[in-house]
Amino acid sequence: MENEKKEIDINSVAMQVILHAGDGRAKVDEALEAMAKTDFELAEKLLDEAEKEIVKAHIAQTEAIQAQVSGENIDYSLLFTHAQDTVMTINTELRMARKMMPIFRMLNDKAERNSR
Repeated sequence: MENEKKEIDINSVAMQVILHAGDGRAKVDEALEAMAKTDFELAEKLLDEAEKEIVKAHIAQTEAIQAQVSGENIDYSLLFTHAQDTVMTINTELRMARKMMPIFRMLNDKAERNSR
């Protein structure tokens, strides 16, 4: 039936959120390593890729929340709670890595000036 609501498997959604967030974390870690090696172009690319993964995680999470708000009965899931915590934590790591980029650049520029 067209008006029938599809049932959401909240644990599957939670796993999607965790997987995308985890992929985002791996990209953030790679970006920080690139920053430490002063490969800022690669670091920016990796941070952009991390952000795309976080967006995917957030979309999956939001769809589940919107379904529940729309009246769908979704059972409580400790795994989904963990997934929400994971995506928020990794989003914070991404934000901090972005804020660290100008510091790394400034320190690199200063080191280059001092080595001349």
